Amino acid sequence: MLLFYKANLAFLSMPKTGTTAYETALRGHADIVLTGPSSLKHLPVYRYDRFIRPMLLRLCDAELETLAVMREPISWLGSWWRYRQRPFLNGKPKSTLGVSFDHFVLAYMKGNKPEFANVGSQARFLRPKQNGTSVTHLFRYEDQPCLQEFLIERLGISFNLGRENVSPTAPLNLSSDIEHRFRRKFHEEFTLYESISEKT
Repeated sequence: MLLFYKANLAFLSMPKTGTTAYETALRGHADIVLTGPSSLKHLPVYRYDRFIRPMLLRLCDAELETLAVMREPISWLGSWWRYRQRPFLNGKPKSTLGVSFDHFVLAYMKGNKPEFANVGSQARFLRPKQNGTSVTHLFRYEDQPCLQEFLIERLGISFNLGRENVSPTAPLNLSSDIEHRFRRKFHEEFTLYESISEKT
C-alpha cells in the first residue's frame, strides 16, 4: 500500500494485480509505504477503514481518496494458480504443482477450500463499508495505460514500470462447464469487473 498525502491518494494493493511493480516505481514519491508482511501490504477496504483511515483522520485531518486495481476474475485465479507452481513451494500445502487449472478452480469454489486454493476474493477485498468507505478510483489490470496516465497526472511525476513477482508461464485451460459454474457462483466478481469502465 502506498499513501500520498499531497496527492490525496491511497493506493490499495490487491494481490496478483501487478501492484508490487507500482510500489517499487512509486515508493520514493509516497509519504507512507506498507510493503510487508502480506497482511499489512494487502489491506482490503474494510481493514483500511478500520486501521489506516482513522489514523490519517486523527493525525493529519486527511480523508484520502482510494485507488485499486482489479483483474479479470479467471485471469486472476490463473495468476494465483501459476504463481503457486513455483519450485520453492513444492511439497507444501500451498503448491499447485501437478494440479490442473480445472481442479484449482473447482477447489476454489468449495466452501472449505484446500490451502492451495484459498486465495481470497477480489470482490470481498473491494467491498464498500456501510459508512461509505470505498474505492474511489478502480482500474482494470488489463488497462495499464489508463492506470498509468491517471497516476502520472495525479502525482505529477513520470515513472518507469518494471515487472515483479511474475508467475511461471502455463496455459489456462478451463473447461466450459467449470467456467460456467464459476461465473454463476461468483457472479459478483464478474459484475464488479464489468462495471469498472463506467467508474473510471
